[in-house]
Amino acid sequence: MNKKGVLLVNLGSPDSTNPKDVKKYLDEFLMDPRVIDMPFWFRSFLVRGIILNTRPKKSAEAYQKIWWDEGSPLIVISERLLKKIQEKTTVPVALAMRYGSMTLKKGLQELVNQGVDEVLTIPLYPQFAMATTETIDVKVEELKNEFFPQLQITSLAAFYNKPEYIEVLSKSISEKLENLDYEHLLFSYHGVPERHIRKSDITKSHCKIDGTCCVTDSPAHQFCYRHQCLKTTALVAEKLNLQAGTFSTSFQSRLGFDPWLQPYTDRTIERMGLNGIKKMAIVTPAFVSDCLETLEEIAMEGQEIFHEAGGKEFTVIPCLNDRDDWAEALTGWIDHWRIVDVKTAIA
Repeated sequence: MNKKGVLLVNLGSPDSTNPKDVKKYLDEFLMDPRVIDMPFWFRSFLVRGIILNTRPKKSAEAYQKIWWDEGSPLIVISERLLKKIQEKTTVPVALAMRYGSMTLKKGLQELVNQGVDEVLTIPLYPQFAMATTETIDVKVEELKNEFFPQLQITSLAAFYNKPEYIEVLSKSISEKLENLDYEHLLFSYHGVPERHIRKSDITKSHCKIDGTCCVTDSPAHQFCYRHQCLKTTALVAEKLNLQAGTFSTSFQSRLGFDPWLQPYTDRTIERMGLNGIKKMAIVTPAFVSDCLETLEEIAMEGQEIFHEAGGKEFTVIPCLNDRDDWAEALTGWIDHWRIVDVKTAIA
């Protein structure tokens, strides 16, 4: 019988806030063809010829604002979550990052050293996207073929609509909003270029981003990031009995001049302030762990935009991080997989 093991995978962080380390990290991240899906020559020109000559210093300053004494918040939080899961299951569980020093190869090797020959990778992203889940799956397959041909590897599918995830996410939001007087709740997801949505369309015809395709049943939804984000919002709104008009969805972060998913979070926050909203809350369900985007771009920059536009109270709801109920949900999926095939256990 095969010995099973699990690899949790998150995004990653630079080794420090030193611009040199940040530049190294950004180079690996931005040169990933599933992050910037352009021909190599153009991606290299854009990243190494332009972005890396200016952005590392600015990004380093941003990391300095959110860095903890223990190190990168994302790494620290992920390690705490790992420890809680390890305490709850008999299956060997390791942690790796798609980018940075905590490599996927090291994570897989850690499991192999424990005698594991069947691995479940868990990309810690609720929704599927080229730049998150897909790049992890592709890199793991490359490593398997080159270094670990004996391994059987399965990847956990997007869990944006799993009841356990929606339950924990909804509970985390309700706890933060309990007794809070707020006028609007914004669900802000990481942005991706619109072309990523069309590239991920397995039907090659469904995804038109026209306001109807995401709410019309289709096999394309299995890999449609936009649909999965909107569905996450809808499921949480239903769970919490949110009233229409009191919540909405937006997309944060964008790079370059091509159209990205809209509406944009920064402009949405500004518009709310200008339209007289004084008290708003914001949650970022594209991430399960707080990171640079949530701690600096949303909590700091978002709040500044809101206040400058006339808003007063800006409440940021933390990611799931290492919540006990989140660790419990992940452990439940792992233990189901340990007993039966993952496709029937958590499909």
